[in-house]
Amino acid sequence: MKWWPAAVKSGDMVRVRIGGIWHYGVYVSDSEVIQFGAPPRQGAEKPEDILVCATSMEVFSGGSIVEAAKLGLIERMKRIPPGRTVRIARSRIGEGGYNLLHNNCEHFAYECVFGVKRSEQEEAARRQWNEHLKAEKRRGNK
Repeated sequence: MKWWPAAVKSGDMVRVRIGGIWHYGVYVSDSEVIQFGAPPRQGAEKPEDILVCATSMEVFSGGSIVEAAKLGLIERMKRIPPGRTVRIARSRIGEGGYNLLHNNCEHFAYECVFGVKRSEQEEAARRQWNEHLKAEKRRGNK
């Protein structure tokens, strides 16, 4: 999957950079982007207060550039049709259970589009942590 600042269509997975992280959602229209939690801009919320919600594209972007997922052939074959993606995302509005590592905005958007939870940010963090542990072990620190 590649990401480009491009025109988006209903059912597309979108993301916006906020500080050092990406915030993800499902684009429906300029007046509706469905996401797990509003973009994290005004301090940390308690995980139990974070819910799937809908905002406008303006609120979602916060003035930053929005990127759309550009799917490769295999990904296009695996994706849920855009109309169904939107219905799935809307059906989850109000849902909670947020967890930074295991159930975040990227997991939500990926699951709406592909039917399985996945977070490349989580996977990258795990790889970095595992490399750190290997380096510590090589140095003799346990």
